[in-house]
Amino acid sequence: MKAQSAIRFGVGTSRFLTVLVLPVLVMLSGCAKETVQAEQRMAAPVMVATVLTKNMPVQITSIGNVQAYATVSVKSLVNGQLDQVHFVEGQEVEKDALLFTIDPRPFQADLQRAEANLARDTAQLKQAEANVARDDANARNAEVDKRRYQVLVEKGVTARQQYDQVNANAEALAAAVRADQAAVDNAREAIAGDRAGIENARLNLQYCYIRSPIEGRTGSLLIHRGNIIKSNDTALVVINQVHPICVDFSVPQRDLPAIRQFASTGKIRVAASIPNDPGLPVEGTLSFINNAVNEATGTILLKGIFENRERRLWPGQFVDVTVTLTTQRNAVVVPSQAVQTGQSGQFVFTLKPDKTVELRPVTVSRILGEEAVIEKGVEPGETVVTDGQIRLVPGALVQVKSTL
Repeated sequence: MKAQSAIRFGVGTSRFLTVLVLPVLVMLSGCAKETVQAEQRMAAPVMVATVLTKNMPVQITSIGNVQAYATVSVKSLVNGQLDQVHFVEGQEVEKDALLFTIDPRPFQADLQRAEANLARDTAQLKQAEANVARDDANARNAEVDKRRYQVLVEKGVTARQQYDQVNANAEALAAAVRADQAAVDNAREAIAGDRAGIENARLNLQYCYIRSPIEGRTGSLLIHRGNIIKSNDTALVVINQVHPICVDFSVPQRDLPAIRQFASTGKIRVAASIPNDPGLPVEGTLSFINNAVNEATGTILLKGIFENRERRLWPGQFVDVTVTLTTQRNAVVVPSQAVQTGQSGQFVFTLKPDKTVELRPVTVSRILGEEAVIEKGVEPGETVVTDGQIRLVPGALVQVKSTL
């Protein structure tokens, strides 16, 4: 009976202990969950990214102003009435395309007058040359008679008076030849002047037809048909050459040595981005480095030249300019939003294996868009915080929400 009661007592005790232990385990489990939940509540939510190595361009950025490759103010070289306009405002015109016609009738009359003068003086030249031929023949005959009478006078056969008459006639004919030759020379000079007048009249007649000196786009028409215009006075229209086109921009003088170095080894690429234009940047090359630094601003003027075949760049437009000098191989790169600025300089938060963060000072070489090139401070493969830094201090526990 005692043994049985003992056994019964033991079973009851076991059940009692089991009933006692279960609540304790439940309580411990609940405490553990509360501890984890508390730790999770204490952890700051962050987004992170991995430090990478990649090839990154070495670039200089600036604001540029688009300039026409060439600008021409078209003026008239003759006086007259504007008779015709052969283009519309804003039209693309080719080189030597006809733009204006000035009333050519006065200049055609001038040309005809000059040609008539040439014909008259040519006839006079022929008459003078004929007179020279006639008088020269008579003068030669008179000279023969003179020599003959001189012999006769010396022999006493002919009177001295006859010889004097023959001699005077020979001298008169010689003078006539000289006069005729002078008339020939005068006629030739007149003909030369007439020919110059004809060339001038033809040139003025050509100036009546004003042609484009360059390929480009016309601006506003400044003088309209029917107006009287003066030689080399008011511009009739302004033409801008936009294919190719230039972009002027300035960079700090500290960038000049690198620009000159890479310019000496080859062409430097320049890209122009148009604000509010979804298209790709327009590509060109560096074409000009000014010969002096602006003392007032400490910058130097550069120019890029662009083919601009699609006419996306327009004179007077402001654009974002990017000069690509070279490409840096295996650069250490982090998202630019990971870089923070404090009292001691720039830094990033790096993620440690125990889910805490470490404040790491960094040296940023440059920022290109959404990426920052790091000279020192982090190594490839490390993890940096890209969002949520405002809640962090060194050693803070974090909870990763997303990884870039």
